[in-house]
Amino acid sequence: MSDSCHAANKLWPTRLGAALMMLIVVLPRGAAGQETAAFFKQNCYSCHTIGGGRLVGPDLKDVAERKERDWLVRFMLNPQAMIDRGDPYAKQILGEARGVVMAQVAGLTRDRAHLLLDLIEVESALEKSQFEGVKFSDRPFTVQDVETGLQIFKGLTPLTNGGPSCISCHTVRGLGLLGGGRLGVDLTKVSERVGGRKPLSAWLVSPATTTMAPVFKEHPMEPEEILSLVAFFEDSAKRVGDDNSVAPLTFFLIGLGGMVLVLGLFDSLWKDRFRAVRRPLVSGGEIRTDA
Repeated sequence: MSDSCHAANKLWPTRLGAALMMLIVVLPRGAAGQETAAFFKQNCYSCHTIGGGRLVGPDLKDVAERKERDWLVRFMLNPQAMIDRGDPYAKQILGEARGVVMAQVAGLTRDRAHLLLDLIEVESALEKSQFEGVKFSDRPFTVQDVETGLQIFKGLTPLTNGGPSCISCHTVRGLGLLGGGRLGVDLTKVSERVGGRKPLSAWLVSPATTTMAPVFKEHPMEPEEILSLVAFFEDSAKRVGDDNSVAPLTFFLIGLGGMVLVLGLFDSLWKDRFRAVRRPLVSGGEIRTDA
């Protein structure tokens, strides 16, 4: 065996050890990167793009060049606290978002915030980021789109992937009777609040609220369903005024009418209950107690 073969045999354990060390170091980083990308998609993608323009929140491409990392981490962890503190840049972001405050993200830690910023920095350097934004049809909405959106909102047309109907938690003015659920916010003006068709569509792809996120992560809406809902919300914002007193007043009147009905029913059932006892007392007669 030549000297070169002996040398190669001696180097083999060293090279194998180096390769194993690289796997030990690189694999966790790759796994962490995948987990961070999934976290971004679930919690950030509904309001932010990386290179795709503004949605509800700002485009995050090159965000590290706009503000130092420590500030960004503190804002990500508690946006409301930064606004309450009177931070000028936080107030600027709030104004550009039409007063929509970024919600605190469940499960977001300081370490995860740094990983998200690392991800944003890498994606910003790409010609086209995977988080550039979801593309939706920009065709004009039709009357049928609005009607389909109304049926989806009410739950009369079930969502393809089994998600719950909007009306179970939300209301839109003009629905009649009780007007829908009250667990979530009134969605009558949601299209105006978030800034129109594109931001609202993106938000519905992956709703990031604590109640909706776990549900729609497993049961996402289809693009055509989102398009119809956006058409319905845009139509609602145009045709309904600002008065929201009808549904609570209806609820009060129904409750009052129900109470009167129940009292009347009890009166009819009980009015003759003790007449055999009361009549002799009033007329001066005697009540027989003998067996």
